[in-house]
Amino acid sequence: MFKDKGIIIGIVVTIFLIAGGIFLMTKNDTVKPSAPVSSDILIPKGDYETSGIVNGNYLPATSSAKLTIVEFGDYQCPACGIYHPFTKQLLTDFAGKINYVFRNFPLSQHGNAQISSQAAEAAGLQGKFWQMNDKLFETQDSWSTLPDPKSTFFTYAQDFGLDAAKFAADLDSQAVKDKVKGDTNDGNLANLTQTPTFFMNGVKIDNLPSNYEGLKSLVTEQLSK
Repeated sequence: MFKDKGIIIGIVVTIFLIAGGIFLMTKNDTVKPSAPVSSDILIPKGDYETSGIVNGNYLPATSSAKLTIVEFGDYQCPACGIYHPFTKQLLTDFAGKINYVFRNFPLSQHGNAQISSQAAEAAGLQGKFWQMNDKLFETQDSWSTLPDPKSTFFTYAQDFGLDAAKFAADLDSQAVKDKVKGDTNDGNLANLTQTPTFFMNGVKIDNLPSNYEGLKSLVTEQLSK
C-alpha cells in the first residue's frame, strides 16, 4: 500500500518537474541580486543590437537607452519559442527606450539548434538577422523535428530576397560557426544553465516572468531606477 502511494507521489512530482522545465519559472515578481556580468562578455563588438520595433521595422541601437537586455537563446528550445512574442512586444512597447541583444546558446540536446543559429547568422551577413530570428521562432514546430532543415532555411532566405549562393556558403562557413561558438563560450563564462536566459544591465534575471505583463513590469521597474 505504502509502496503504491510512493509510486503515485513520484509520478506527481515528475509531472510538476516536467511542467516547470517547459516554462522555466512561474514567479514573476522577484529578481535575485547577483554580480553584474561584464559588457565585454555579454555584448561583443559588432553583435546584433536593436532599440525596438516601429511599424514592423527593427531600429538600430541607441546610446540614450537606459536599459540593455541581453538574451541567450536556442532556436529549437520550446521555452524560447514561447517567450519570443514577449520580447517582440517589449521592443514595440519600449521602442527607443531599451536596447536588446540576442546571443546564440544552442543546447546539445536539440539536434537542429546549432544549424538554426548558423542560419540566423548567415542571414545577418546580408542584413536580415532579425527577420530570420523571427522566422525561426515563429516556425519552430515546422523545422525542429526535420532530419535536415537546411532546405527549409534556404526557402526562408529566398523569401527574404537573400543571395541564395552566398547564404548557402555562409551557412556552413567557419566564420559563422565561430560566431555561434563565441556566443556559446560567452554564455558559459556568464554561467548559463538554461535557455532562455536574460540579463538586464548585466544582471541575470534568475526568476524569469512567465507572462508578458510580468516581463513588462520588470522592465518598467528597471527603467525607473
